[in-house]
Amino acid sequence: MNLEEIEVALGRTRSKVEGWGMSTHSESVVRFPESVEDLKELFAAARKDGISVAFRGTGCSYGDASLNDRSLLIDLTRFNKIKSLDPATGVLVAESGVTLEQNWRQSVTQGYWPPVVSGTMYPTLGGLLSMNVHGKNNWKHGTIGEHVQSFRMLTIDGEELSCSPEENGEIFHAAIGGFGMLGCFTEVTLKLKKIYSGNIEVTAVGIRNLGHMIAWMDQHREDFDYLVGWIDCFTAGKSLGRGELHAARYVKEGADPDPKGTMRLSYQDLPSHIMGVFPKAWMWRFMKPIVNDFGMRALNAVKYHSSCRKQTRGAGHLQAHAAFNFLLDYVPDWKKAYLPGGLIQYQSFVPAEKARETHGHLIQLCHRSNLIPYLGVYKRHKPDPFLLTHAVDGFSFAMDFKVTAQNRGQLWDLCHRMDEVVLEAGGRFYFAKDATLESENAHRIWPAEDLQKFARLKQDLDPQALLQTNLSRRLFPEFQTQPSLVASEEG
Repeated sequence: MNLEEIEVALGRTRSKVEGWGMSTHSESVVRFPESVEDLKELFAAARKDGISVAFRGTGCSYGDASLNDRSLLIDLTRFNKIKSLDPATGVLVAESGVTLEQNWRQSVTQGYWPPVVSGTMYPTLGGLLSMNVHGKNNWKHGTIGEHVQSFRMLTIDGEELSCSPEENGEIFHAAIGGFGMLGCFTEVTLKLKKIYSGNIEVTAVGIRNLGHMIAWMDQHREDFDYLVGWIDCFTAGKSLGRGELHAARYVKEGADPDPKGTMRLSYQDLPSHIMGVFPKAWMWRFMKPIVNDFGMRALNAVKYHSSCRKQTRGAGHLQAHAAFNFLLDYVPDWKKAYLPGGLIQYQSFVPAEKARETHGHLIQLCHRSNLIPYLGVYKRHKPDPFLLTHAVDGFSFAMDFKVTAQNRGQLWDLCHRMDEVVLEAGGRFYFAKDATLESENAHRIWPAEDLQKFARLKQDLDPQALLQTNLSRRLFPEFQTQPSLVASEEG
């Protein structure tokens, strides 16, 4: 069916939908189910007319993971009820459209925090599981999937499955991190982290170069619960990879003299104004004139020298959980400063013994191409048990690139050259961030037997191959065992 026929069949007009980075988009028919019965009706219509289906939460994937060009996109943001939170155990049961924000606002006053969070509070539980999200504590506490006790999933044939490590365990370990190709998460049971304060203890460390960053993380990883590094990608030579590292630990029981006070929502809420006067919602407009090579080089340099001064003064301090974890939410809509072309994030995961050489090489490739990332973020990781995992025993390096009409082709070419460097080092990539990886390189990441196992599960659970996204068609055309109904316009 073409898009016009799908509009008629589903009774909904088309919409333009963007990836979070605003550099990719699709034209889709979007529906907003509010119950499992609504989902079953949509699935029945899709089966009847052979319509491809993709799922979307709040659209926080940078690239095309939640896009389905010229077909049906199911938006689950109205599927957002918290069913229960056990105050004795911290076990949360919620629909898949519940966001991290809803989660922590429900749980923090009862002494619990989500065990793994992304850099923004707005992703949904379904999206977190589909991408198997990691956080600043990955090397110690793993991915979100490692804290899921069970989930319920609706297959495209309308069958409701209960999955846990013990029940339908093969599906459990494939659907988490399976980028929405096996079914729709409808309910998630998640074990939250017990906390004894609304604060965490944060230490800032000035970092001389990439080798110093890696060594510091490995030397101190048993001392902290969170480690995250910012990297100034403009520097070279002995300062290649300089930056600032934030190390944080949970406050121990009894150490906070006013835990009820620090766990209040008003204490956790991010400020909406600067100095109590200027609305933060205006800030992206003031950022826009400096989101260029000259402005971002200067901003990165100022940040680095500021971090060195803070370290000299002794930078340990207490910070609210929300303030530390959700840095991306400090300036609402900051990504709009990258318009009109938007941005992409290139995130690679490399084994520890290859990280310094490989990630240093990536920065050098950027310099040679005169395409410098405006933001670099560094994290420590460990393996996990999920079938299509992105995790390694090593480090990840995320680089934000501004996209313009003039640099788009050159930027994609740079990413393909960086792919080769990462893959030669035994590295991996992450579906939530990717916008540029090519199919032949995707097939070099995971063992053939793992891809075959996933393809078999997809054939069993989605025999018509109706579950598709722009990303799945770009990376894994073989998962569409029937011809794709529509051709993606994405690069």
